[in-house]
Amino acid sequence: MMTKRSLVAVTLAVAAIVALGVGQQALDGSAVAQSREAPMFEVDPFWPKPLPNHWILGSTIGLAVDSRDHVYVIHRRDTFNERTEIGAATDPVKADCCIPAPNVLEFDPDGNLVNSWGGEGEGYTWPSSNHGITVDHKDNIWIGGNGRTDSHILKFTRDGKFIAQFGTPEAETDSHSMENFGSVAEISFDPSANEAYVADGYRNKRVAVLDVDTGKMKRFWGAYGNEPDDTNLGPFTPGEEPAQQFRNPVHCAQPSNDGLVYVCDRVNNRLQVFKTDGSYVTEMFVKPNSLGDGSVWDISFSPDPEQRFIYLADGTNRKIFIIERKTLEILTNFGDGGRNPGQFFAVHNIATDSKGNIYTTETYEGKRLQKFAYKGMGPVTVMDQGTPWPADRK
Repeated sequence: MMTKRSLVAVTLAVAAIVALGVGQQALDGSAVAQSREAPMFEVDPFWPKPLPNHWILGSTIGLAVDSRDHVYVIHRRDTFNERTEIGAATDPVKADCCIPAPNVLEFDPDGNLVNSWGGEGEGYTWPSSNHGITVDHKDNIWIGGNGRTDSHILKFTRDGKFIAQFGTPEAETDSHSMENFGSVAEISFDPSANEAYVADGYRNKRVAVLDVDTGKMKRFWGAYGNEPDDTNLGPFTPGEEPAQQFRNPVHCAQPSNDGLVYVCDRVNNRLQVFKTDGSYVTEMFVKPNSLGDGSVWDISFSPDPEQRFIYLADGTNRKIFIIERKTLEILTNFGDGGRNPGQFFAVHNIATDSKGNIYTTETYEGKRLQKFAYKGMGPVTVMDQGTPWPADRK
């Protein structure tokens, strides 16, 4: 017969095992956060409006929202199947449609295309593989490049007028360079300090911080705040000890309003958090067994002053995770693999406007921009919401 003391011990052991299991599920994003609320979204299948001139998007690898809630995307004009996609752009012309759109497209809040620009111009070198587009607190546009020769950053007005080029194209560089970059994924901004945070990126393995006006590099760091080391770590292996350096690509470096910096270590399936001086704070793992391109592609914050929620784009598992920023707890997720509105093929970037709406872009064969309308707070009833189709059309 079991004694009372033994019964208590067994009960505690079972409780511990259950708690551990729930913790592991939450880490993997598959458990339901009980008695919680989270922001709710529905895809807007009619946003944006159709492009003019038989234009189509290629691999869409950058996304930004400015102070007017205008949405900017950047795509690659050389990522089309000439035979099946751009018959109107071939020589001889094969068909009425289609033609690669200009590199940069600007949409107003209603989804109307209001401007387009990009490509080679006087005074600067367009990246061999443009990657990322962001808007600083002065409404200027910054563009990186992840090609093998892309060791620079471009800065334009929001209308596409060239302002500055930081770094030298085709320069030799490493993660200790104070002048050049190693295939930049994305740039983000800290308005209070007038600083730009560079996810540097596809060859280098660091976060670099620049003065917004001069482009002068002020500091940099690697994973856990370590001195960056460009040694090739080899493929990610699930279950291994966390790597002490970033793997390529370092895909985002996003400062928050309260003096933290959130860094997407994509292939290591982790989001690392730092102070603005590079001091390591904590980390979280998302879908930690993900292979290939990894799970942590990009993030955006909710627009409230506290930035209560993180929205995390996972291009491999084709989901958007909603995370409580203070605790780094995954609350729920939406999306699924597919080509219908509200589904994803390699969701690459994510951005939030002032009203709380989410925008996403997709790379590889995804080649599109989507809008997810904010529907207010709601109870979390399931971890995997699937396709967030409008409620009145289900």
